[in-house]
Amino acid sequence: MALVKTHVKQDVPELEQYESLEEAINAFNETDENAQKDDMIEQIIKFHKGPEFLIEYIYRDDAHRPVSTKIASAISSMDPDEAPIEMIMELLKLDNAYVRNLGISMLRDFGDSIKYYIVKFLIGDDRDLRIFAINVLGDVNFSESRDMLIELLETEEDINVAMTAVDYMGEIGELEDIPLLESLKERFSGEVYVEFAVDGAITMIKG
Repeated sequence: MALVKTHVKQDVPELEQYESLEEAINAFNETDENAQKDDMIEQIIKFHKGPEFLIEYIYRDDAHRPVSTKIASAISSMDPDEAPIEMIMELLKLDNAYVRNLGISMLRDFGDSIKYYIVKFLIGDDRDLRIFAINVLGDVNFSESRDMLIELLETEEDINVAMTAVDYMGEIGELEDIPLLESLKERFSGEVYVEFAVDGAITMIKG
């Protein structure tokens, strides 16, 4: 006699729907289940200031990597006009390589939409922010990275900023950029570090 399989209907719990960001955040913080946090992330991101909370989670020392990865994926799918891009850029300043790579991944997904933020830093008076913007260009390397570095090098007077750009030009520069690089030796005349960095970049460009 053949056995007849009976199908037992499994009860799948309905996902709780949250009425406010505060309610969703409280639930997020109270659970240790990563799978539940994944579901909450999808709701949190839709609330005003929700994406900012999610990026702040990535900063936390006790952040779980799978949750941070899920957050990065969710943020990457946002409309760039609504995403907290400056907060994401700040991730690249951290010592944690995993978190920095999450930031780079998100910025890459936004592509040319981050140009405004980089330009704002590049033309600002803060030397450290100009260096940071150059590093973002080097990490993300979108279509206009080279043009933006060339424009900066044409007028940059700060040796640290200029040499940071020169390092990246060694990776993405072209033969036609060599005269500009050579001109930096005159602009920063007498600086052995400049000659070394420029010559190294030119060698890399020439292959």
